[in-house]
Amino acid sequence: DSGIGILTLNNPSKMNAFSGVMMLQLLERVIELESWTEGKGLIVRGAKSTFSSGSDLNAVKALGTPEDGVAMSMFMQNTLTRLMRLPLVSVALVQGRAMGGGAEVTTACGFRLMTRESEIRFVHKEMGIVPSWGGAARLVNIIGNREALKVLTGALKLDSKKALDIGMVEEVLQSSDETESLEEAQEWLKQFIKGPPEVIRALKRSVSSGKELCLEEALQNERDLLGTLWGGPANLEAIARRAKFNK
Repeated sequence: DSGIGILTLNNPSKMNAFSGVMMLQLLERVIELESWTEGKGLIVRGAKSTFSSGSDLNAVKALGTPEDGVAMSMFMQNTLTRLMRLPLVSVALVQGRAMGGGAEVTTACGFRLMTRESEIRFVHKEMGIVPSWGGAARLVNIIGNREALKVLTGALKLDSKKALDIGMVEEVLQSSDETESLEEAQEWLKQFIKGPPEVIRALKRSVSSGKELCLEEALQNERDLLGTLWGGPANLEAIARRAKFNK
């Protein structure tokens, strides 16, 4: 009813590590969200007070060849790029640990919030690999080239204070309780999704195009988006309110 969807990574016996089935299910949920026309916001979180420990090692072991690894990379890059491009204002709610692939998932959201005791860590170097779900490219966009290089090559443990200091997260939440921190995240998100869904969604699309497209294409996209809103119900209602206020 609030226009906020909640997407939960749910494999608590393995710290919400991604099995192959979970990867498929995540794509299904993203496709579902792509057609949710009334949506304005999205919170991505993990079950049982932890975000995600990355890939399930059993799934990794089954992908023994470089070709298998690249195929998984392409699949998850596509899924998380679609998640990033959703016309929803998205927030990763990080409780407990967001490790490896879990850390990469947080970068597909527009914002990140952490509880005090949580941590984000790109542990790929220690596994003898690199981030391959798009996490490195998105991390550079979030915290810049120099900080991203430190975080990745040092496999740095980003506790809530460090993550806040380098701009990885927006805020550190007051509560670490699973229910209370979700409520806090919802309240935080609500300040950015006030208004009609079509306006919020168009604003998100315009920011996405400004980040990803060349200038001329982004400008054209702004004009196209304006064409869907100008003279529409939200626009006319706002004009009428202003006219009444100015009398």
